[in-house]
Amino acid sequence: MDFQQKGIIDLDYVPGQLSLAYKKREIAAYQQHVANMLRYGYDKLSFMDSKETHERLGADFYYGGIRDTGTGHINPLKLVVGLANLASKAGAQLYEKTRATAVRTEGDKCIVTTSEGYIVAKQVLLATNGYDLGLQRFVEKYIVPIRSYIGATAPLPIDSEILRGGEAVDDSRFVVRYFRKSADNRLLFGGVESYDRSVVDHLAERIRAQIIEIFPKLGQIELTHCWGGTVAITVERMPYVRKIMPNVIYCGGYSGHGVMLAPFMGKLYAESILGKGDRLSLFKELKISSFPGGTALKAPLLWVAMRFFALMDRF
Repeated sequence: MDFQQKGIIDLDYVPGQLSLAYKKREIAAYQQHVANMLRYGYDKLSFMDSKETHERLGADFYYGGIRDTGTGHINPLKLVVGLANLASKAGAQLYEKTRATAVRTEGDKCIVTTSEGYIVAKQVLLATNGYDLGLQRFVEKYIVPIRSYIGATAPLPIDSEILRGGEAVDDSRFVVRYFRKSADNRLLFGGVESYDRSVVDHLAERIRAQIIEIFPKLGQIELTHCWGGTVAITVERMPYVRKIMPNVIYCGGYSGHGVMLAPFMGKLYAESILGKGDRLSLFKELKISSFPGGTALKAPLLWVAMRFFALMDRF
């Protein structure tokens, strides 16, 4: 948020987040979460009953939820481009389309082999998250890549009742549905996942069906764009930060929260190599379990588990 507040990068920031209960039996847990956060000093949460939820959402699909006025949402592409421009102006050299294929250490040097040559460095940060885990063989048993897909509708009418307050939304499904409005008043909607690198069949139709389930009034809405990317999850859904060889650190496994966590980890990493503190070590101490099945069986076992929990969303 410093980038937005200080006018360094225009992120299309919009305040507000709604976390919504898909099942009625989850309401008590939502109420308890608000109470717990208040006890720890965070007073930006408020519980919403079904009436307030329906009014803020513009649909009566959910039973209630939590409104958080201390957070919000941004345009992540503007963040990526803005950070790249800032880094370049500060002297960083960015090599796009130059794939790193191996990392090794020799004495006090780190050597990164790429498709175009090699780089010698004093320190290396592996920050590719769910991409190219072959490079990160040291962490493969702790990280699983999942493909997540999003669709964008045509611009909604100016007088649309949907998300009048502009908040972003997530729900309590295991295969979470998440959505918000863009700066040009489109509904951006995510809720389709796959557990391999294949492209999901009938992607637009599947996303559109999910939108209409929540917002029946959008029965004639057109999806103009669909895309996907890879997130990296851990068993505990917490970041995996480890020193995997001398002077080489891995940071990843953000489990869907990388827009916020990845820049923060970069800041902590910079502090550590500049000798300005070692807050990064706090994350190194997090206990992250390995996925069952080892590298050979974790993918099929995960597929079975994910399918089971997705099925449980229906009950």
